[in-house]
Amino acid sequence: MLGTAAVHELESVANERSFASLSPVTTDKRFRDSIPFIKDLGVEFLAAADGRSEIVLQLTPRHLNSWNVAHGGVIMSLLDVAMAVAGRTLDPNAAGGVTVEMKTSFVNPGNAGARLTARGHAFHRSTTMAFCEGEVRDERNRLIAKSMGTFKYIKRRDSATQAPDPGVKQ
Repeated sequence: MLGTAAVHELESVANERSFASLSPVTTDKRFRDSIPFIKDLGVEFLAAADGRSEIVLQLTPRHLNSWNVAHGGVIMSLLDVAMAVAGRTLDPNAAGGVTVEMKTSFVNPGNAGARLTARGHAFHRSTTMAFCEGEVRDERNRLIAKSMGTFKYIKRRDSATQAPDPGVKQ
C-alpha cells in the first residue's frame, strides 16, 4: 500500500502529464480579458483544451485576508473560472457559461506571495451543462482547495436579430 506522500506524488505526475499537452489560450480572444473582475485580479490563462484548463495567479497583498493568506473569494474565483473554461472547451459553439452550483473545500492556506495554479477538468457534459472539478495548488504542489461545479452553456446569439438577455451576465 502506498503512503500519503507517494499517492500525492503520483497524482501530481499524472496531473502534469494531463495538462502538459493543453493548447495555450493566451492567443484565443475568447479567454482573454473577457471577465473584467478576473482581469483585475491578475489571473493568467495558461491553457485550455479537451475538457481541461489551467490558470495561475501570483498572490499580492490585495488578494489576502486579515490572516495574511489568500482570501477564500479569490480561491473560489480561480476555481470557478478554471472549471468554467474547462467546460467551455467541450462546446465550441458556446458563447460562455454561467455557474449553476459550486462546492469548495479549503484544505491549506494560500500563503502570501505564493503563485497559485488552478486546474479545471470537465468530467461530463450534456447538451446544456458541463460537470466539472477543479483544484488549486501552490508552487510547492500543496493542495490549497478542491471544488466541484455545474455550468450551463450560453448559446451564441445572432447580435443583429436578438437582444442580450439582461438577466444573464456574459
